[in-house]
Amino acid sequence: MNDLNKLYIRAAGLLAAVSLFAVLAPAQKPDKTKPAGKVVFFDDFSGAKLDRSKWNVEITGMHVNNELQAYVDSSATISIAHGADAGGAANGALVLTPRYAKGFKTKDGQTFDFISGRINTRNKFDFTYGTAEARIKLTDGPGLWPAWWMLGKGDWPQTGEIDIMEYVGEKDWASAAVHGPGYSGETPFVNRQYFNAGDDVTQWHVYAVDWTPDNLDFKYDGKLMFRVNRKMAEHYGKWVFDDDKFMILNYALGGAYPIKLNGVKGPYNGMPPATANLVKNNKAKMLVDWVRVTKR
Repeated sequence: MNDLNKLYIRAAGLLAAVSLFAVLAPAQKPDKTKPAGKVVFFDDFSGAKLDRSKWNVEITGMHVNNELQAYVDSSATISIAHGADAGGAANGALVLTPRYAKGFKTKDGQTFDFISGRINTRNKFDFTYGTAEARIKLTDGPGLWPAWWMLGKGDWPQTGEIDIMEYVGEKDWASAAVHGPGYSGETPFVNRQYFNAGDDVTQWHVYAVDWTPDNLDFKYDGKLMFRVNRKMAEHYGKWVFDDDKFMILNYALGGAYPIKLNGVKGPYNGMPPATANLVKNNKAKMLVDWVRVTKR
């Protein structure tokens, strides 16, 4: 994504995820697994509100990747839930909820029918190397596009993108990807993780990346599902994963990636009417139990 201060425009080209490297995942759903190293960042969303000493809330006014939402700073789209509303998260959960807001106008005059939430740790917690992991539970619906990912602090793709988890509306899998100069957009580095029968994205899973000087190892529920190493990346361009990245959690709707899977072109690109109704009824949610970064 191009900066947002410049908007961090995410590569529409995760499109290659449609076909690459299918892996079957065991149905394990660990909660707060013991960290393998020193914890340098942790948020279990146990307070009443988002901890803004750790997170920035993004506000956008542009159409990106043909997505349908504007990101706003609102408790309607970014909230903390406790008890039954936390979906089983013991201490509370971050909840990102896209909302129907027909005719919503941004400050620069662009119009959207949906609003949503996006947060990041830029300049509050940036890091190089370590294990970033989050325990996440999602609503199922074609055209929903929640994500857990990381970006560098300069121009895209020169400073890299690490997509730890993306879901685009087929509940039996999620995907991971890596973008950099020469391997961005329709990157060759993308992989689906298929869950076992009876298990899917609507249940709690821990999505993680182990980042070292020479490898990006993606793990779902503690099991390796994909690896990109320095030598692989340098076959296409420069390895750009030796400097700081920041973390992002967001909830997009429709757009370039979902439309490649569901083919829906209207009235909302990439999001069928049944899913639009799900959003209109405030039923689409991304719950995050905790986010943790450790270093060995």
